[in-house]
Amino acid sequence: MTDTRPILFFDSGVGGLSVLGPTRALLPGAPFVYVADSAGFPYGTKTEAEIAARVPALLGRLAERYHPRLIVIACNTASTIALAAVRAALDLPIVGTVPAIKPAAALSKTRAIGVLGTDATVRQPYVDDLAARFAADCLVVRHGSAELVQLAEAKLRGEDGSADRYRAILAGLFDQPGGDRIDVIVNACTHFPLVVEELAAAAPHAVRFVDGSEGIARRVAYLTQGQSWPDSPGDGVAVFTGHADHGALVPALARYGLMRVETL
Repeated sequence: MTDTRPILFFDSGVGGLSVLGPTRALLPGAPFVYVADSAGFPYGTKTEAEIAARVPALLGRLAERYHPRLIVIACNTASTIALAAVRAALDLPIVGTVPAIKPAAALSKTRAIGVLGTDATVRQPYVDDLAARFAADCLVVRHGSAELVQLAEAKLRGEDGSADRYRAILAGLFDQPGGDRIDVIVNACTHFPLVVEELAAAAPHAVRFVDGSEGIARRVAYLTQGQSWPDSPGDGVAVFTGHADHGALVPALARYGLMRVETL
């Protein structure tokens, strides 16, 4: 029998589209549901306790409603705080998103890397552990930016952000002690690859940006290997948990195959 269960992507906003894109490219026959927790947005300024309480409960409701074969938590903040709790609560594969510190350290020539994320992500012990395990010989400079999340959301609504705002955000990395040596920056928030061109243009010198989206796509493909898919994936579904007007996002959602919009 044809298996029509979707792959469900989850984020606080539209940042997870940066992970959905490469996954769709690897699995063009797969049906997708993309959930933006707009009622809880943004996560990066919330406390660990708030996120730990909200995310597992909400994903439980979503699993009951959409019956996914696999869930991707396409949000670094939610993953670094709540991934273990979600895996314990749900009896299906859960793929998380973690800062790409290991590949960044492998690429760095100067042995100085930047980690650009939300405030909630960059202060996590999980990030300390990744840095100790994979970048022990590197200077690891961190900076949290809630504004960059908003700039990425605005870009997908068709709004432009000024180059000065991007330069000011990057100064949070480059102006720290040793920051002038940074040659690789980890985009440790799924929103940030959506504005990587703007970030690259605003950097004071040439720098490489890395994120985990391609690796996550490969992981999803591996976990679903050998599974059956519907004859046609049909229209992807975008789900928002809040009732605000999301009309300005419709063209961007359509570029990722999300042709239907629902409110939870």
